[in-house]
Amino acid sequence: MTDTTTIPASTVPVTGRVQLALNVSDLDEAVTFYERLFDAEPAKRRDGYANFAIDSPPLKLVLIESPDGGTINHLGVEVADTAAVTAAARRLDATGLATEEEASVECCYARQDKVWATGPDGEQWEYYTVLGDSQVMSTSEMCC
Repeated sequence: MTDTTTIPASTVPVTGRVQLALNVSDLDEAVTFYERLFDAEPAKRRDGYANFAIDSPPLKLVLIESPDGGTINHLGVEVADTAAVTAAARRLDATGLATEEEASVECCYARQDKVWATGPDGEQWEYYTVLGDSQVMSTSEMCC
């Protein structure tokens, strides 16, 4: 499998980029489909994992191979830096949403700062920034 490097944070649009993390039953088939659908190559590919940093529409698409394929793993908003994660956490807390912050955790083969909130039907949303690459899928209690 090809191991490509993480897209630098400087490529994250100022307004952020929505993340959609999907469980897929066949990673190779899913990668081929999304390459064709978005005319884009994965930004990172590891065993059982791939992600796309798509410019148009601004989307971070994460594919996680799982026997539960065809389901949402989690949702998120990728932001440019830790200050934007902190600002999101403060804003969410001010609205009364319960949040969980994680600093410098490994998730999706990247080291990240993030804040999580849980939607009314249990869906997990995160605001996050990528601090660097990682060889580990997850040490985060919330991720994946």
